Amino acid sequence: MTILQAIDARHSVRAYREDPIPQNVRDKLDACVGQCNTESGLHISVKYDDPDGFDSRMAHYGNFRNVRNYIVLAGKKSKNFKFLCGYYGEKIVLYAQQLGLNTCWTALTFNKKRVKELVPEGESLCMVIALGYGETQGQSRPSKTFEDVTGVKAGSVPLWFLRGVDAALKAPTAMNQQKFRFTLKGDEPYAAVRGAGPYTFTDLGIVVYHFEAASGRKVNV
Repeated sequence: MTILQAIDARHSVRAYREDPIPQNVRDKLDACVGQCNTESGLHISVKYDDPDGFDSRMAHYGNFRNVRNYIVLAGKKSKNFKFLCGYYGEKIVLYAQQLGLNTCWTALTFNKKRVKELVPEGESLCMVIALGYGETQGQSRPSKTFEDVTGVKAGSVPLWFLRGVDAALKAPTAMNQQKFRFTLKGDEPYAAVRGAGPYTFTDLGIVVYHFEAASGRKVNV
């Protein structure tokens, strides 16, 4: 599965089968996480075989079921902390999809007490990503249009920019709000948040990774 196929195939999944993640798949995912930590300075980790992480009233309220594995996005607070968690978290999510796994981003619906025990002192928890083999592959959600998030017509931009925005529109964002905007200045793509919100900068990191993966261009933020 290519990265573009992973972008198309990946949807939020909240209910999982009991199948354990094989060791060879864990090794590949852990290697990806290690690379992301080296590049970003974050402290992302994967917790396997731990149902306590999603054993909470909030998790049940959010319809999460049988989550036994999850990714913890954490690290030292910085100006770009939330953006980096989104960017590298989604890089891991799409790689997990390529490995045949399913995922779901969550900011609230997990066992906070349990997960915070896994975060080293002096570091902050950003979000958690449920991980495993889904009961289903999930389904797509309604999306804004190219014009909604760029302000220009699709036929007036290079093909690589069109591909990048198309991939960004398939990215997960909090409450599916898609509070982002891409612009093109000369031959340089730019991305910014539109409107305030507690997760907008994490969302921005997620959509920027999608854009870069599909377009092959680095985004100015």
